[in-house]
Amino acid sequence: MQTWVIKLGGAVLNTENAAKALFEVLASQTQAQFVIVHGGGALVDSWLKEAGFASAKHQGLRISPKEQMPYIVGALAGCANKQLMSQAIVAGHKPVGLSLYEAGIISSQKLKALGQVGQCDSGVQSVIPELLKLGRLPLVSSIGFGDDGLWYNVNADEAAAAIAKELNAEIIFMTDVEAVLDADKQPLHQLDTNQINTLIAEGVILGGMEVKVKTSLLAAQHLRRGVYISSWQKPGNLVALLAGEHVGTKITP
Repeated sequence: MQTWVIKLGGAVLNTENAAKALFEVLASQTQAQFVIVHGGGALVDSWLKEAGFASAKHQGLRISPKEQMPYIVGALAGCANKQLMSQAIVAGHKPVGLSLYEAGIISSQKLKALGQVGQCDSGVQSVIPELLKLGRLPLVSSIGFGDDGLWYNVNADEAAAAIAKELNAEIIFMTDVEAVLDADKQPLHQLDTNQINTLIAEGVILGGMEVKVKTSLLAAQHLRRGVYISSWQKPGNLVALLAGEHVGTKITP
């Protein structure tokens, strides 16, 4: 049975019941099995703001000082993960909330300047294959643990790509926008390495979308096939993608 990793991000995590329609679509797809990987940047922003911290980003990645980590972990592995679990249960799934450690990923510090921002290394046995055999839906937050036991905040696009690599799964990045947009804000249906590099150099693709596109490209290169960036706001897009249709932006190696 084909396994799909679906990365959920953006406002879907702080819009009431926004993910429920997606989970209902997944519940109707009996010919595949799914793993959900999620971030929760907007939720983290509001929690940090309420706690009196300023949020800063560097090249689309959140700078994560140690003193902010309890809030980041609480928002991502706690609140965002359990909100998604609630919606999955109502849609008929049997979800299990996980961090990256249980998903087979060991994290390590990416750059000292970014604080506790982690990168993904493989290293522990994943519990995901066994959970899928039991008919459970893994919901993985992008919080990682190092060999040193420290918490790491991992970019959720990178986390999803690493899990897809471990499982040799197909991957879809579901975000707030219908597709990657060109300079005139028109959707781009397909992008390869050269086009991506040009659009980044021209400043058309930047910030979080730059991280997403670069990560998608790495995933496409590893899986040796195209990966898709599409919108969670139209759950029908997911049905079409699972059926092999072309929706959103296809990133090709």
